[in-house]
Amino acid sequence: MRPVDPRSPHAAPPPSRGVHHLALNTDDMKATIDFYAGVLGMPLVHALRVPPGVGVGPGNRGNPPFENLRHYFFDAGGDSLVAFFEIPKGAKPQADRNAVAAMQHCSFTTTPAQFDAVMQRLRDAGVDVLGPIDVGAGTQSIYFYDPNGIRLEYSCQHGDGDNPRVLERWTQTRDEALGELRTLSDDAQWLDAVTRHLPASR
Repeated sequence: MRPVDPRSPHAAPPPSRGVHHLALNTDDMKATIDFYAGVLGMPLVHALRVPPGVGVGPGNRGNPPFENLRHYFFDAGGDSLVAFFEIPKGAKPQADRNAVAAMQHCSFTTTPAQFDAVMQRLRDAGVDVLGPIDVGAGTQSIYFYDPNGIRLEYSCQHGDGDNPRVLERWTQTRDEALGELRTLSDDAQWLDAVTRHLPASR
């Protein structure tokens, strides 16, 4: 078993070190660039066209089923990316974010200085912002929509300063998790299996 991340308060190391990229869809790449790079300050770092045969051909690996799509990547911070495919206008309807298998929203971690700066950038751009709202675990969030109708969130743990510790804040004790999980199942073996890695106390 590989060593547990020293920042992790639980004892079950995941098989990845985080999100590589989140792939989303737009039908207006220019407006998407203007919002993510210009308003949110996420630099565009990679711009490509999907290679021939990957859209509708035998090489499709789950990409949108169109040829010659733009696929652009933005630096989301923390060594992770947000990517967009540009779907042809009118080819697909706008998704219901509350549908099963849809992305309900995406939250980005910020420091207090970043949190204040992004709120100001959004307000300066005339974007409607909900919050800041206390969302639990010592975290405040703001919510807003991008030009594609994607719900986004910025989350800040003010007490962490410039070193956000998301796992430390959000990992429950075993008893806290069991209090909710017992509403889902009374299988003691299953409950033990999904909570044994959690700490006994904070």
